[in-house]
Amino acid sequence: MRNLRVFVRNAAMVTALSVTLSACVVYPARGYYIGGPVAVAPPPVQVETYGVAPYPGYVWAGGYWNWVGGRHVWVGGHWEAPRAGYRWEPHHWVRERDGWHLSGGHWAHR
Repeated sequence: MRNLRVFVRNAAMVTALSVTLSACVVYPARGYYIGGPVAVAPPPVQVETYGVAPYPGYVWAGGYWNWVGGRHVWVGGHWEAPRAGYRWEPHHWVRERDGWHLSGGHWAHR
């Protein structure tokens, strides 16, 4: 009986530790280009149509051209929950001397 209690206690501790450590894993956001310059200019921004916001105050984060597999791929926009004291800065490509660089969309202080 004592062995069973020790086993259950140890299993509970291992499970709790596993859950705690798994919450610490940070994955990069899906689909963002991270890397050096791109020689090919992005195409013009696509016109997107969207309906009414799902909740009052939500902000439309428009789509952008991402660089995937050696070509530009359109990533559609989505609704973002508002953040008090911040404004949404959209993704955009910046031309520099060595090529084009993607500046990711983010929330900026007002």
